Amino acid sequence: MKLLLTSGGVSNPSIRNALVDMLGKPIAESTALCIPTAMYGMLPRTAVMTWRQIAGQTPTPMVELGWKSVGMLELTALPSIDKENWIPLVRETDALLVCGGDALYLHHWMRESGLADLFPSLSKTVYVGLSAGSMVMAPHIGEAFVGWKPSAGGDSALGMVGFSIFPHLDNPMCPENSMADAEQWAARVPVPGYAIDDETAIKVEDGALEIVSEGHWKFFER
Repeated sequence: MKLLLTSGGVSNPSIRNALVDMLGKPIAESTALCIPTAMYGMLPRTAVMTWRQIAGQTPTPMVELGWKSVGMLELTALPSIDKENWIPLVRETDALLVCGGDALYLHHWMRESGLADLFPSLSKTVYVGLSAGSMVMAPHIGEAFVGWKPSAGGDSALGMVGFSIFPHLDNPMCPENSMADAEQWAARVPVPGYAIDDETAIKVEDGALEIVSEGHWKFFER
């Protein structure tokens, strides 16, 4: 897949332009599926927050970009649905909009639903991650971000990229996401990491990585 890994959604013209470039056509001519599953791994008020994300009523733009059509793909429902009823839909969709929430809960349901098994074959699909939706692509999310705990323990995620992501850098609504916190997180993660603010995205296409930013970010080597 083509990956556009964001902290705060498609939050500025630079990230939007990167998305259009990856789609290869205007957003108005492109279809999308919103995946809100990560939200259910969070604390109370999840239902309200999930609806707001799907409805485009949050400060993290995803579904409200002017898509030709937007559907919802709820991963927790997929194991009870015949695969022929949802896999073709995923294959024909231009973009997957993967919302934030709990990264390990999202990882669990990506595996459990079978969606993760499709990823290597979705060569033309643009995966747009938001916060946890971006973090889940990493080999590890870091112990600081472990909320929902998988039965096997640990902080391992999909490992589709070779780096980890620290989102919401210096966001005043997330006082635990300061640069000092990012440095402590990076020291404990066994792979390189990027700390990105809500005006920054990481674009990964054909093995090439590009930072798209109107804000600030930091790379941590290993």
